[in-house]
Amino acid sequence: MHEGSVLIFPDRTIAWPVVEAQGISLDSLAPVAAADPRVEILVIGCGAAFQAPIKGLREALSEWGVVLEWMDTGAACRTFNILLAEGRASAAALIAVE
Repeated sequence: MHEGSVLIFPDRTIAWPVVEAQGISLDSLAPVAAADPRVEILVIGCGAAFQAPIKGLREALSEWGVVLEWMDTGAACRTFNILLAEGRASAAALIAVE
């Protein structure tokens, strides 16, 4: 059981010390770059309500070979479950909502 924000991979879930979208950085997403097997799609849940993605994040993740899907956390949970069911190489970074 986890409380707070999490990074979810097909085989594990880890705590993610991000509490708001503005706190998302490449450093906070480093476990995605280091994941084995490699992540091709990263679904980010930015909180209870949609906010614009962090400037430059999509391009930086693209340099890692990762496609960014940015949405509110509820939609991100649903999207990640679909990607997981399809066997896609994906991960989710989910900011906790209350």
